[in-house]
Amino acid sequence: MVGQQQHGYWVIWATFFLAFVLAVIPLPPWLAWARPEFLALAVVYWTIALPHRVGILTALLLGVLLDVLEGSVMGQNALSLGVVALLSQVLYQRMRVTNVWQQAAMVFLLVGINQLVCQWTQNLQGVAAPSLLFLLPAFTSALVWPVVLHMLRALRRYYEVS
Repeated sequence: MVGQQQHGYWVIWATFFLAFVLAVIPLPPWLAWARPEFLALAVVYWTIALPHRVGILTALLLGVLLDVLEGSVMGQNALSLGVVALLSQVLYQRMRVTNVWQQAAMVFLLVGINQLVCQWTQNLQGVAAPSLLFLLPAFTSALVWPVVLHMLRALRRYYEVS
């Protein structure tokens, strides 16, 4: 029974690792503003798919790791991903019964809140973006959500992660 409870954790952590890699791949400056928030998308997916395994504590840990990886202020991404995980856990039953485009709209709002929290902490430091361009990742994240959803769902079903 213990082996069955641990079944599939490596798949979840492998997707988080891939999201970390996608978060730091160098992009041209004109494209860097539009980079989707892959770690937030992974946190949203696993929180709505398996709310009993991935939640706020996991998001806080991933956020601290992302803070270290990006060199941002300690706790900035932890706070924003924690808020995203909290809202995903509150909304997970609603998100599971809606179609993919309604989910993409909710993902737009969740990643937008993630970006607003990050922008707020950067504003406290005095390095905030001067325009609303910081919300562009929310739009691109919503656009790639159907692809991320179907890929992670296929992985979850293939490896029988439960």
